[in-house]
Amino acid sequence: MITKIKKIKKENSFQNIFFSVLIAIFLFGMVGFLIISNFKINQRRSELLGQISSLEEEIQELEEKNKELQAGISNTETESFWEEKLREQGYKKPGEEAVVVLPPEEQSPTSTQETKSFWQKFLDKIGF
Repeated sequence: MITKIKKIKKENSFQNIFFSVLIAIFLFGMVGFLIISNFKINQRRSELLGQISSLEEEIQELEEKNKELQAGISNTETESFWEEKLREQGYKKPGEEAVVVLPPEEQSPTSTQETKSFWQKFLDKIGF
């Protein structure tokens, strides 16, 4: 009868070790999966935060450009702006005379003598 009890205990201990190892492998697998998932989520989060910051900078630039354009629009509504534009195109008010200032003329370069190499002079003498 004692031998039967020892055999049962040996079989139970093998089953206990097998299931313990199986549970440990399962737990390590789950922990590994969670660690990898967390790492990937953090990488994605940092990419998205970078995109957010670049988009916020772009928004600020566009808002500044919008303000400049609004100021330009309000500037075009003034009469002095249109007068300046017309004067740039060569128009004048009645009774005024237009004066055109021309740039100074460039003097043509004086004749430059070409320096010929020894072989060019030699070939000229021969007649080639």
